[in-house]
Amino acid sequence: MLKLSAVIITLNEEKNIGRCIDSLKNVADEIVVIDSFSTDRTKEICLGKKVRFIDNKFDGHIEQKNFALSQAVYPFVLSLDADEALSLELEKSILEIKANTLFDAYSMNRLTNYCGQWIRHGGWYPDTKIRLWNKEKGQWGGVNPHDKVILQKNVTVHHLKGDLLHYSFYTKQQHIEQIIKFNQIGARALFKKGVKSSLFKLIFNPTARFLKMYILKLGFLDGVFGFFISYKSAWGNYLKYKMLRDLWRKV
Repeated sequence: MLKLSAVIITLNEEKNIGRCIDSLKNVADEIVVIDSFSTDRTKEICLGKKVRFIDNKFDGHIEQKNFALSQAVYPFVLSLDADEALSLELEKSILEIKANTLFDAYSMNRLTNYCGQWIRHGGWYPDTKIRLWNKEKGQWGGVNPHDKVILQKNVTVHHLKGDLLHYSFYTKQQHIEQIIKFNQIGARALFKKGVKSSLFKLIFNPTARFLKMYILKLGFLDGVFGFFISYKSAWGNYLKYKMLRDLWRKV
């Protein structure tokens, strides 16, 4: 039987962390929480559920998640965010591969709950992610805050049945605040890479983002929330390139 480490990074996740941990108990042989010095009840909840809890300074999503990998005892890791949880079907799929592991990595679909509604269009679903893999054959990469698992060449990947349930935002204001935060991080990351903004990017990219999500990806089928998500995503794209432009003006 395959031994599996589940790893989670947290910061002030008292609303979500209990649900996340509970969904992992039947599949994980250890659960490791890497916390960025939360000031709410996150630590208390984690210790009450008897997981391994480690405080670590946050230097970026990619850096923190790779640190979490380094703390896992077993080679195979299941990496979740605190606001995610396994569906029962996905739990069953993971138990099956623990009994018969044939691949190096496993992908799964992520289904997002937005203000109480499951969002199935606009590019938000199936939102396929690799979250279970042999850590010796891949690690986190990408551009903060948009991390992704980068696998080595010739790694075998299999797709699992079931959804990774993502409880994203409880209010629209939470979404707006994250858009501002993430695009500030994104603008700084692009600036460090030497990427520049332009009037074209300020106008074309947000417009294309909205049309793609709301029309081409059928976001309108999710009703009012579908419009709001598409509109705010376009606004966030504009914000990122405006912030990037402002950074270059200060040089």
